[in-house]
Amino acid sequence: MLSIFRLFIIVFAVSFLYWPLSSHAAKRPSMIRDAEVENTIRIYATPLFRAAGLRPEDVDIFIVRDGTLNAFVAGGQNLFINTGLIMASEDANGVIGVIAHETGHISGGHLSRVHKALSKGSAASVLATILGGATAIATGRADVGAVIAAGGQSVAARNFLAYSRVQESSADHAAMKFLDQTGHSARGLLSFMEELGDQELLSPAQQDPYVRSHPLTRDRISAVQAHVNKSPHSDKPVSPQLADLHERMKAKLYAFINPMPRTLRVYKASDSSLYSRYARAIGHYRQGKLDKALPLIDGLIAGEPENPYFHELKGQMLFENARLSDALISYGQAAKLLPNSALIRRDLARAQIEYNQPAFLKAAVINLEAALAVEPRSPFNWHLLAIAHGRNGDQGRSSLALAEEALLKNDPKVALHHAGRAQKIFPEGSREWLQAGDILLAAKSAASKQRRKDQQ
Repeated sequence: MLSIFRLFIIVFAVSFLYWPLSSHAAKRPSMIRDAEVENTIRIYATPLFRAAGLRPEDVDIFIVRDGTLNAFVAGGQNLFINTGLIMASEDANGVIGVIAHETGHISGGHLSRVHKALSKGSAASVLATILGGATAIATGRADVGAVIAAGGQSVAARNFLAYSRVQESSADHAAMKFLDQTGHSARGLLSFMEELGDQELLSPAQQDPYVRSHPLTRDRISAVQAHVNKSPHSDKPVSPQLADLHERMKAKLYAFINPMPRTLRVYKASDSSLYSRYARAIGHYRQGKLDKALPLIDGLIAGEPENPYFHELKGQMLFENARLSDALISYGQAAKLLPNSALIRRDLARAQIEYNQPAFLKAAVINLEAALAVEPRSPFNWHLLAIAHGRNGDQGRSSLALAEEALLKNDPKVALHHAGRAQKIFPEGSREWLQAGDILLAAKSAASKQRRKDQQ
């Protein structure tokens, strides 16, 4: 399910209930959460991470809703990829080549100073801090009140993400090694670099952010071209599986990002391909036309009954149109098919909470605990868990969840309140009592740091 995280106020949206309508709002950077898109990028990236000696599970992947060509690593092992880069890619190799290059920066320890400064932040605060630059770092509050520059085009953003030419060359050589080791052609990387080379002739205001933060030279392009000329994998086509995954991902993103008339110009009603039907199902749903969206998604499910993402999308359509009983069936099937997806388990729990029956509330707790086992730093998951526990009459665990949420949102005052309340409810020495104590210690430390910063 696609959902957005507005960075100016860090509102944790539960779903694609709306999309920014004004041109100003549409330009604000935001993160898109979608199980299918994230898993597709992870399929691309995992062999490269392993070739680089990295543990794939230690690298977090985030999709940024921004139409410019950009990708970067920050805050430790966090990989950010713009939707603009994905949509501009002709095939999977283009994105894989960029990921290989960014993996070279991770394995090379580049920008370690910035990584150290941001490594403890959430993905949203990392992105906000980068775009907000020095102000966000000085205040320690990238989520609230910091002046955030749109589109990553500020001087601060360029300074944070800028690599030296030596580092760029090093990342290129690492990327070519990783691509060879994983059996991928470097032509995608070469094509991307050639496009960036053309952009260098443009004024800085017209260039994509990747050009400004990743200095390009003809020597770099020549080095990749030389590698392509000799690599045994250069003429190897993209595998049918990756080609299919890429087209599905692009169709989904295009339909969610663009208005329906534009979607229909690319994915025409006369086109009966899976990708076209997928995009049109999303487009009709976004228009509120379930009479057209549901037959399309039902047709896709009939063709691929074991596809969790089709069931998930149908669940989203039904949930957002107040058809809770039917939504629970679709979300339940998606969770059955992909039980390790934190996003799907969360959305199933959200529907169960909305249904507000004792049996479903208990199931929601189980699903949210499973989601938190995968994504423990998700404030929204903790918020939903607090609601589920509260409706179950378990005020102690509800307070614990609210305290965890507040701590992740850098609100030590609220965290102290709820953790203190929880510690009074649970027996001394119990697991919950100890959890509340840990939160109290962390919140007191955070509050002390805030006071010192305020006094500076």
